[in-house]
Amino acid sequence: MLQIYNTLTRSKQAFKPIVPGKVKMYVCGMTVYDFCHIGHARVMIVFDMVARWLRASGFEVIYVRNITDIDDKIISRAIENAEPIAALTNRFIDAMHADSDALDLVHPDQEPRATNYISQMQGMIGRLIEKELAYQGEDGDVNFAVRLFPEYGQLSGKSLDELNAGERVAVGGGKRDPLDFVLWKSAKAEEPADTRWASPWGEGRPGWHIECSAMSCDLLGEHFDIHGGGADLQFPHHENEIAQSEGALYGKDRQPKDQPFVNYWMHNGHIRVNEEKMSKSLGNFFLIRDVLKRFDPEVLRFFMLRAHYRSPINYSDTQLEESRSGLARLYTALASVPVSNTTFDAESPWVKRFGEAMNDDFNTPEAIAALFDLATEVNRAQGEEKIQLASILKGLAGTLNFLQRDPSSFLQAGSPADAGGEQLSVAEIEKQIAARATAKQAKDFALSDQIRKSLLEQGVVLEDKPGGITEWRRN
Repeated sequence: MLQIYNTLTRSKQAFKPIVPGKVKMYVCGMTVYDFCHIGHARVMIVFDMVARWLRASGFEVIYVRNITDIDDKIISRAIENAEPIAALTNRFIDAMHADSDALDLVHPDQEPRATNYISQMQGMIGRLIEKELAYQGEDGDVNFAVRLFPEYGQLSGKSLDELNAGERVAVGGGKRDPLDFVLWKSAKAEEPADTRWASPWGEGRPGWHIECSAMSCDLLGEHFDIHGGGADLQFPHHENEIAQSEGALYGKDRQPKDQPFVNYWMHNGHIRVNEEKMSKSLGNFFLIRDVLKRFDPEVLRFFMLRAHYRSPINYSDTQLEESRSGLARLYTALASVPVSNTTFDAESPWVKRFGEAMNDDFNTPEAIAALFDLATEVNRAQGEEKIQLASILKGLAGTLNFLQRDPSSFLQAGSPADAGGEQLSVAEIEKQIAARATAKQAKDFALSDQIRKSLLEQGVVLEDKPGGITEWRRN
């Protein structure tokens, strides 16, 4: 049975969907004012993996990932560029989709944009005001009254006193309490017309937190299975989502028997770069599209999933190179094996080991370790056993979207960064292999060894097979 670590309870729990056989999952997506970076890639890859495994396990999954297409950063960038909000956001939504497609990720079943859900957000804010959990301040902003929601802090594990001690926002303007957060931002005179909407509280725009609550509840209902996102969203974003969603539903009198907004909260770990926090100021900020100019997309996905999704991960060129070597080892096990399909015996010990790992809170490091051990067995086996084991290897890896290409296409591809001419061409490699074969026939073994060594120095590994066949791959 699948076990999921629930951030809300700080423990692994047996996964029991609200409706048997069906899973509703919402993931906080991107704020579209710039290109996606590798931190975004981790969120996309992790929850792509989660959706794939749930479906491979027989669940019918509705996967929703939102797009934030209105917020302060977007407005600032649009003003800076002197362009309409929609032009800016549409351009970066297209870029995000291009990055996702390049990584070969499944598309979410629904991808709501915040600006299409303004009425739903206003409806939720209205209910919070009616239940006396929200108020309009003197500055026109509508705020959520945190202290009136007793369960606030349950996701982060922080008490109101702890939060208050760490809060440095002075009370003034519209807030009654520094812990309160904005639900509706009153429009400022200098802001463009396309950044404001009419509302019962005056022209303005939604606060960031209310966006996800309104979209998830509208598309998945007021009680759904899984809510995911990066660890940085646990507080305050997801904490605020719980407060405003349950507050709108139950008011100040929420009872223990009342259903929670979400049953399982999942958060993926941070990414560091060369052991430092990723930031533009440090010059270690990497865009997905730039990384993919140097590394195969499958290598980046493999790198991300070799670490457990909840663990911090350190990004470096060395780590990516190690991941490429690891994938090459797995593809090598499949080379020259006539795997006609990916069906396999569910009772196989390899299938059980892989499944047990994935059902243990999506433990991809252990699942991938099983693939490496299985690859070793494929290399040792002969005949029909080799074909059967190779089929299992390809089939299991396929549930994580690995090893689905022709092995030679990966092994001979090399790095995208080298495609411009720095690496030996296929024609040149094959010419050298032919020259080596001629040298061997002439019993000029010194020349044969020299050619092998020269190719190896240029990143090409030769493997002699029975029948005088020589296969090659890039190192």
